[in-house]
Amino acid sequence: MARDAPSIDAYGEGGFRLSGVRHEGSMLILGDLAYPWPVASLADLTPLSLEPVLAAGRAQVEFLLLGVGARNAQPPRAVRDALQACGVGLEFMDTPAAARLYNVLTSEGRRLAAALIAV
Repeated sequence: MARDAPSIDAYGEGGFRLSGVRHEGSMLILGDLAYPWPVASLADLTPLSLEPVLAAGRAQVEFLLLGVGARNAQPPRAVRDALQACGVGLEFMDTPAAARLYNVLTSEGRRLAAALIAV
């Protein structure tokens, strides 16, 4: 999204290393900032858990890159509907693939948010 967006240097063991700093648990990256994200599994994912992304909307976020955990699975319908209603696209995949793709897309200057469930 932004030139100063954090890079994902590593993932696993229940957290991430973003721009050289270890963070425990799941992470939500929006713009240049990364936040702890209280979603431990796909079952915890709700529209409310994505409120910062929904509030930013299409003007700031082209699409949400969602890392759903160790194995790819479809997010809940309520989440898909909420993103569609605010005009934000959704790409979902297992967290390792999402972490790798995030770095590629941010290096291209794409306006995306990433919600990554820790593995």
